[in-house]
Amino acid sequence: MRYGSRLSKVSNRKNQNPLAGSENREAIVKVIFSGRMLVALLMGFACGLPLLLTISLLQAWMKEEGVDLTIIGMMALVGLPYTLKFLWAPFLDRFTLPFLGRRRGWLLVIQLALIFSIICLGFTDPGKSLWMVAFAAFLVTFCSASQDIVVDAYRREDLSDEELGLGSSLYVNGYRMGMLLASGGGLIMADHIPFAWVYTIMAACMLPGVLTTLLAPEPEISVETPKNLHEAVFDPLVEYFSRRGAIWILAFILFYKIGDTMASAMTMPFYLEIGFSKTEIGAVVKLFGFWATIIGSLMGGVFMLRMGINRSLWIFGFLQALSTACFAILARIGHSVSVLAGVISFENLSSGMGTAAYVAFMASITNKKFTATQYALLTSLMGVPRVMASAPTGFFAKNFGWEGFFIACTLIAIPGMLLLLKFAPWHLKTTLTA
Repeated sequence: MRYGSRLSKVSNRKNQNPLAGSENREAIVKVIFSGRMLVALLMGFACGLPLLLTISLLQAWMKEEGVDLTIIGMMALVGLPYTLKFLWAPFLDRFTLPFLGRRRGWLLVIQLALIFSIICLGFTDPGKSLWMVAFAAFLVTFCSASQDIVVDAYRREDLSDEELGLGSSLYVNGYRMGMLLASGGGLIMADHIPFAWVYTIMAACMLPGVLTTLLAPEPEISVETPKNLHEAVFDPLVEYFSRRGAIWILAFILFYKIGDTMASAMTMPFYLEIGFSKTEIGAVVKLFGFWATIIGSLMGGVFMLRMGINRSLWIFGFLQALSTACFAILARIGHSVSVLAGVISFENLSSGMGTAAYVAFMASITNKKFTATQYALLTSLMGVPRVMASAPTGFFAKNFGWEGFFIACTLIAIPGMLLLLKFAPWHLKTTLTA
């Protein structure tokens, strides 16, 4: 399979986009303000909100309850469903519930279960029963990962090829808004009300997603659905792994953001330990950093038009590693809101750019016939560093010290960069056959 030719086809489709000409500005405005785009935004919000409820917010709660750093780091293992969601993605593709249609039926059931599990997590006690906390957090991540699967499939089926780029962008922005509310808003609220009420409020914030599921139309199915589980499970995998260099691509997806992800896994305890209040963290790290990420992703998209995906992956990957090293500087300086703002701005800006190139690369190698399962496989691998590699980060931070920990995370990014030599060399703008 020639990844370069696949990428060229994607570029050609963009060049043939009937909405791209200046004479079609009215059509562009109509698409931007269409109901489909609102659905993409709201579904993105519903998918982004649960993610940090089991990471940043839960870490802050556990730190406040005096839980050991090693245990806080190990709690990242409850995020395994994000890594393994490709295992049950074919099941959601194959079977249809007897109400609301193939996508919306599953989505409604999953969202209701997710609301219930978030409330349950809020009424656990990290100081007394860590196993109950872990179990409730696992239910949240399982339901959240399942929602991601269905929403990704819905978005691809609901939007035309011309609308998919804009719809995906709105989905990502909605996702980040949900993350902002859960982490930044949740931390600020936690300074004033108990965590149990914070989680209950977060569960209530999932209701717009439920309403969207009930009111949105079921997408028309344009391709034949799998006739049996064997076809749903194995055909997408056989198609992908029959390509030359498939393993190298998976290794790259696994390692490209591993250093950035490992550093992010322990930033919450790091901020608290060097003296920042939860309100300072919520205001600077979450609210201020949110806009830096938005700007970074937009800049990444613009730069990719000029440089191509290959060079973007190189440049943005280097900036990601450099931004991780800046946390070591913050560790040496200590409590300084201005330095924190500078580090967060650079880190979120570079992370947004890197993620834009990362997602564009994955989209370019996905076979549309098997989008749901193949995309679930690729995004599951994206989640491996967040779960498996993040688990020992508490141990490393405890034994290396914060400065040494962030330097180590910077060096760990090197293997992912070196894999680019295999299939994305600097001198070519399209991806080579590996």
